[in-house]
Amino acid sequence: MPDPADEALVRAIYSEHGRALLTYATRLLGGDRVAAEDIVQETLVRAWRNPQVLTNGRGSTRGWLLTVTRNLVTDRIRARAARPQEVPEAPENPPVERDHAEAVVASVTVLTALEDLSEDHRGVLDQIYFQGRSLGEAAAALGIPAGTVKSRSYYALRALREKLTPRDGSRDGLEVPA
Repeated sequence: MPDPADEALVRAIYSEHGRALLTYATRLLGGDRVAAEDIVQETLVRAWRNPQVLTNGRGSTRGWLLTVTRNLVTDRIRARAARPQEVPEAPENPPVERDHAEAVVASVTVLTALEDLSEDHRGVLDQIYFQGRSLGEAAAALGIPAGTVKSRSYYALRALREKLTPRDGSRDGLEVPA
């Protein structure tokens, strides 16, 4: 482990060369100052771990620091290029939660059962459940009294319930609103 004298040496080096290192790293990283600060910090950690390189008298200290900075930037760029780019999830394309086959079968079953209803009953259910209209709005759209819409919807739902309930009387069929 480096001694406190080495820590003082690194502090002195940062005071003298920190601004130049940050400018150089920022330029190499295309203006990304946060990433450049990380690179400068790693450069100083390496200087702290290798104080002999800074005091051996061979070459310039700034040259060694700039070389380490350039190598760290190169390593970072290569590491990013080696990994596939992460793609965020698009909210308009949510992940599939379950198989949709059950919903398709239910839709086909309900549509088949609706075809067996009379035109009057099917028209009332279409207005109330598929068009989302209230009883009064459905009556106005169909040109019939609201009481007739109410009774037709009651008998249409009852007929659907009979068609969609299994013959053995179990509750495994589709649920029809009451």
